Amino acid sequence: MRWALVKVCLAVTTMVVVAFAVPLGLVVKEMARDRAFAGAERQAADHAPALSITTDRDQLERVVASAGSDAQVAVHIPAADGKAAAGIGRTRAAAADIAAVRRMGRASTTEVPGGFTLLQPVAIGSGAIAVVEVYVPEAAVTHGVGTAWAVLAGVGAALVVGSVAVADRLGVRMVQPAQRLAEGAHELGEGKLGVRVPEEGPPELRRAAVAFNSMADQVVHLLANERELAADLSHRLRTPLTVLRLNAASLGDGPAAEQTRAAVAQLEREVDTIIRTAREAKPQTAAAGPGAGCDAAEVVRERMRFWSALAEDEGRTWRVAGVERPVRIPVARADLAAALDALLGNVFRHTPQGTAFAVDVHHGEDAVIVLVSDAGPGIPDPQAAMARGRGSGTDGSTGLGLDIVRRLAESTGGDLRIGPSVLGGTEVRVWIQRDGRRPARRGHRGAVRRRRRVAVK
Repeated sequence: MRWALVKVCLAVTTMVVVAFAVPLGLVVKEMARDRAFAGAERQAADHAPALSITTDRDQLERVVASAGSDAQVAVHIPAADGKAAAGIGRTRAAAADIAAVRRMGRASTTEVPGGFTLLQPVAIGSGAIAVVEVYVPEAAVTHGVGTAWAVLAGVGAALVVGSVAVADRLGVRMVQPAQRLAEGAHELGEGKLGVRVPEEGPPELRRAAVAFNSMADQVVHLLANERELAADLSHRLRTPLTVLRLNAASLGDGPAAEQTRAAVAQLEREVDTIIRTAREAKPQTAAAGPGAGCDAAEVVRERMRFWSALAEDEGRTWRVAGVERPVRIPVARADLAAALDALLGNVFRHTPQGTAFAVDVHHGEDAVIVLVSDAGPGIPDPQAAMARGRGSGTDGSTGLGLDIVRRLAESTGGDLRIGPSVLGGTEVRVWIQRDGRRPARRGHRGAVRRRRRVAVK
């Protein structure tokens, strides 16, 4: 906006200066010309009395010499009373021009080498017409024009520079509040909820700053209410969890009892984490820093040990692949475990008992792919499933499972894809970037289906 104002002011001022300076320069030039020829007319008029008294050559030469203008003035006397025509002084005009002036009886200006001549007719005593020729050099016609034009150019340049400076100051006055408003909006979007902008500048920007500050206050208030609501709702789970923990403690020994007690303990930890996170003063929007992350292979093995017990109870065949060696990813261990639980929970919830499923981990130089596939009925509309993942779930689904996985993948620069599985059902492909910045190489996607090192349980 600032440079736009400067450009507009520069264009307008330049047009105004040109519109006034060019005609004024032409007027100055014409005035200098008129001044030079007015002087020539005065010189011609000074010789008219002598011509009206006498036409004697010697006397006229003395008159011209006494006036000190014999280099610029010439007198042309016609033939009369038996006397031949005579000329006094240096003649520059053509004889035809002199004869034309004598015939027409009015002054004329002709151009000659080095300048101009003024031919002024004068009646003499014999009734004939003499012509006084006054030479006007080119320098006299243009005297002072260059200086006047230089002054006009300087004044015009000063006006242009001054207008640009004023426009720049006005632009700064408008642009700085707008920049502060944009910076404040950017910082608020990054999670800096305490940012506010000064309410200054033009009236429109002041009103915008007031609206922004009011919006920021409202966002802080709403987030605080949401955190308290989430904490309160999570705290309500403590009572049924306590009962569930007591019941699990009375189950005695055995693999199923141990699995149940481990699941209850994990659920209690998750609820505690939700409550602590919800009551924190600032949102958890920061990405994992350098050195943060986890071993995806280890997390997959751990969560498969948990889900394998339930799979055996329901008669499901399962397989896992690609977890033989460490696979580091820039994702917190708890977040990856939550994403895997969401995907595997969907398999157990939305497919019949006895349906087989598999978890595959494929890793390259810049990306890791986690595939969760099943042999169930499949998803007829993957786009609708993704929409449910964004909060519009139906059929007993909260609509949060796929959203958790999607946000985890996108936080690293990856994505989430849903498609048909080689097992005949649904395949959920989680693409995780190792560095969290570079786009994944598409060549890995074709390699996913070729790498099927499977360990069937």
